[in-house]
Amino acid sequence: MKYILKYLKPYRKECILAPAFKMLEAVFELLIPLVVASIIDKGIGMQDRYHIIRCCAVMITLGAVGLISAVSAQYMAAGAATGFASGLRSDLFAHIMSLSHKNIDELGTSAMITRITSDVNQTQTGVNMFLRLFLRSPFVVFGAMIMAFTIDAGESLIFLGVIVVLFVIVGLVMHFNIPLLKRVQDRLDRVTLLTRENLTGVRVIRAFTMEENEKNSFYGSNRELLDMQMKAGHLSAALNPMTFTLINFAIIILIYTGALKVNSGTLTRGMVVALYNYMSQILVELIKLANLIVLLNKAVASGDRVEEIFKIKPAIEDCADTDKAAVKDAKGGIDKAGKGPGVCFEHVSLKYSENGDEALTDISFTAQPGETIGIIGGTGSGKSSVVNLIPRFYDVTAGRVLVDNMDVREYDARLLRSSVGIVPQKAVLFAGTIADNLRWGNENASDDELNEAVRIACCSEVVSSKGGLDSPVEPEGRNFSGGQRQRLTIARALVRRPGILILDDSSSALDNITDKKLRENLKDIGYDPTVFIVAQRTSSVMNADRIVVLDDGCVEGIGTHEELLKSCKTYREIFEANEQKEYR
Repeated sequence: MKYILKYLKPYRKECILAPAFKMLEAVFELLIPLVVASIIDKGIGMQDRYHIIRCCAVMITLGAVGLISAVSAQYMAAGAATGFASGLRSDLFAHIMSLSHKNIDELGTSAMITRITSDVNQTQTGVNMFLRLFLRSPFVVFGAMIMAFTIDAGESLIFLGVIVVLFVIVGLVMHFNIPLLKRVQDRLDRVTLLTRENLTGVRVIRAFTMEENEKNSFYGSNRELLDMQMKAGHLSAALNPMTFTLINFAIIILIYTGALKVNSGTLTRGMVVALYNYMSQILVELIKLANLIVLLNKAVASGDRVEEIFKIKPAIEDCADTDKAAVKDAKGGIDKAGKGPGVCFEHVSLKYSENGDEALTDISFTAQPGETIGIIGGTGSGKSSVVNLIPRFYDVTAGRVLVDNMDVREYDARLLRSSVGIVPQKAVLFAGTIADNLRWGNENASDDELNEAVRIACCSEVVSSKGGLDSPVEPEGRNFSGGQRQRLTIARALVRRPGILILDDSSSALDNITDKKLRENLKDIGYDPTVFIVAQRTSSVMNADRIVVLDDGCVEGIGTHEELLKSCKTYREIFEANEQKEYR
């Protein structure tokens, strides 16, 4: 929690003035019981009407000034808390975006969403209430006790005993409640995950009639969250009744002993009323303090969870030598001959986790500048893992990956990735227009360049049918079919004119005719990028310069289509299976 408090530094003035105005309000509030005592003893007791009027005017003035002070304090506290949350959320998002794919895989999307929304909101509420009440409530409590001492030292011992007992109760509640609230947030992560999975996979759930199973799974996780919230809530809820019981019991003692002293002439009736008012003020403030402590417990628990994200260091760090970390030129790594850079895998192995099995084992092959390399294999053979190492989404466990004869770990990640155009397995489009999505590849691209990329990607028909480049794209591209999304993501990668083009199973939703036309268009784009085509059907890679066949993370064969049909059993089996599917 200490780490994230630095986001309050720009709001030092508000952090000082908000409690100061609250303390000023509290001072006026503490003076009012003395004015009331004066009204009773002097105004009413001596039948002095003018004294009553003067005291009433003083009370109205104290109330008005206190109201102005309270509004000013709350305005400043809200401003500081909002600014704090805004800065925290921005930096948290930036930090998450700086994390590597490995970090994000380990954290999980739902956990990050919860931290950047719910947890940040909890810390914002905690900061706001802290600035407004954390100094005011103790000040009123101890101030009321001191004022009680000025009236009668014996009666004030009741105040002292009540305050000591209440602080012990509050301390015990905090000790047991904070761990419970952390567990509540962990359960919330699980509910968020299930909600996200069900909303994104609703079509699959309905297709397999798994609605009841998913409902039961959600209800189970929701019940766990409810049970944990109930435990934390019961503990928090115990504060108010314990506070009321203790204070009311103290008020009974106070009135009883005060009445005895009034009868003996030690105290006046006005003094007893003032003591009663001070005890009531303590009651109100301790209730506020109890509720504040519940909020602060939640804020601290949420703040610790946010801080955990900040403590995570990216698994992949950029090369510090910016002179060494450079691509061939600003045009995406294309040399003077119009060819992309060469890529070399030297005895590469990869593990996604330290204790996990190897996803890749001793992978070695070289792609010459401007070559097209096909990568084929069964599901889970490691095809995507191979191409994800080129832009350094993951770091190798052993060996090295060279781009243009330099280890990818020696490049600046931004410069390296600026030379790579990637079409991922899952076609991702963002809300906006078609042109907005295509310009992710090059924000300065002209409409002519966008149309050329669209033509090469075989989606001119798609764009024209939707109304042109300025036609809207719904979130996740919901208003496009799977094949249309794939072709638009291919066009987005081509707009960049990358030196290395990676097509990661990007034609899986395309028919054979469109797939063939796309491959023909890629040969006529005006330059020769180094292309990696990941596929599960041989027709997508059979015209590649060389094909790498993978099985269970190992290389089973490297060669042309004809060579592999003769020498590689795995490739021959894939080819025959594809032929049978096409025949059917």
